[in-house]
Amino acid sequence: MIRNSKQEFIIQWIIGIGDLAVLNLIFFCIYNLIDPFYTSTMIPKMREIILLLNFCYFFSLYFVPMQLHMSVVFLDKIVQRSVTFVTIDIILLSTCLIFLNVGNDLATFLIVYYLAALLIFSLWRVLVRIIVKGYRRKGYNAKNIIIVGAGKNGMELFKVLKTDLGYGFNVLGFFDDNLILRDVLPNYLGTINQIEDFVRKNDIDEIYCTIPGTNSNKISELLNFAEKNMIRFYIIPEFYRDIKKSMVLEIMESVPLLTIRTEPLQSQYNRSIKRCFDMVFSAIVMATVFPLLYVIAGMFIKISSKGPILFKQKRTGLYGKEFECYKFRTMRLNEDADERQAVKDDPRTTKTGSFLRRTNLDEFPQFLNVLKGDMSVVGPRPHMLKHTEQYSMLIDKYMIRHLVKPGITGWAQITGYRGETRTLEQMEGRVKRDVWYLENWSFFLDLKIVVVTIINMFKGESNAY
Repeated sequence: MIRNSKQEFIIQWIIGIGDLAVLNLIFFCIYNLIDPFYTSTMIPKMREIILLLNFCYFFSLYFVPMQLHMSVVFLDKIVQRSVTFVTIDIILLSTCLIFLNVGNDLATFLIVYYLAALLIFSLWRVLVRIIVKGYRRKGYNAKNIIIVGAGKNGMELFKVLKTDLGYGFNVLGFFDDNLILRDVLPNYLGTINQIEDFVRKNDIDEIYCTIPGTNSNKISELLNFAEKNMIRFYIIPEFYRDIKKSMVLEIMESVPLLTIRTEPLQSQYNRSIKRCFDMVFSAIVMATVFPLLYVIAGMFIKISSKGPILFKQKRTGLYGKEFECYKFRTMRLNEDADERQAVKDDPRTTKTGSFLRRTNLDEFPQFLNVLKGDMSVVGPRPHMLKHTEQYSMLIDKYMIRHLVKPGITGWAQITGYRGETRTLEQMEGRVKRDVWYLENWSFFLDLKIVVVTIINMFKGESNAY
């Protein structure tokens, strides 16, 4: 335990020194590249500026702590946290420079430094994470752990911990009172009563307990033993066999509560960020692209068939509330528009409509829905009222997708679930991705979905008809 803690402490300090070296190197490179006219006011106070630059790094760590040394950290989160860290760092530095009476003359320098730091610092931290995982794959800085209980949960946990050696888990084996496992498991270590002797003779960092809750006395004894020996203790709840969800522990006074899913957009702060992005992005589209698109698309729509340019249809929105969704009309006027979804080679679809659908251009009027507040730029696609009624009875988690605003594009649409859903399995796949989105929302995920959607617009989509 002490060995592993010292290694992690050293790794954190090495990463911190590397962070400072990268930020200072970027600073001096930009300083030498920028015209002296923009940096001349820095020269008399260069010593103070360098001190502030490094001080702001440590202060920023308070808001965005370092996580590169942790067992499981995904690369997209590393980039997201790096961007947040650099942004806070530059804001603090700029504020300090203003108090030094030099900030007002360094706008160009700070903007260039910020943009360069965003890219280089993010790449540096991704590289560090790759190096740390490579270091652990060689057997260094690994946590020695044991698993108590070799049932279904215990075996699944073992597979997860062994998935990637770069996470730094060295699973020594299982303890279980079922003696039959002695001849079945190659890493069976003994019965639960033998754990204490084994731990005293070996350097153990963590204990993972997967035995049923009916063994509460044994669990309590193991927990007390782990705490006395400064070993971290984790419990995998028995019901995980049936409910495989990421859960969040909340406390109501002294009563622990487990909520079934995390929803980042329950936070007012996150909702405000998403709404601001929706308003700004939609306003830009409506002021630039949409007027020209409306004139050109509208002309071809009118030529291709009789009827209005825009198609309006009742769809299911946030919390199941109905709203009127706008699209460019892609079909001839028909009585089945509110009941039948478009299918391949649909005789109702015009040639102009087929092009608009393949390129996603038919969805552009929905930016009006975004400005009205009925929709978001990114979210689960809104379905026809009849489909909501049908699928809510066939798919258990179907209505969960309505806990967030529907979107013009979404995670399901960029992962192969755009267009017609011919089977129940296809709709279940779409719903599964919609639920994943609301559980894993982040601003960077929205940006990723928007970028992929724009790329797909130019490529065209074969399943959009």
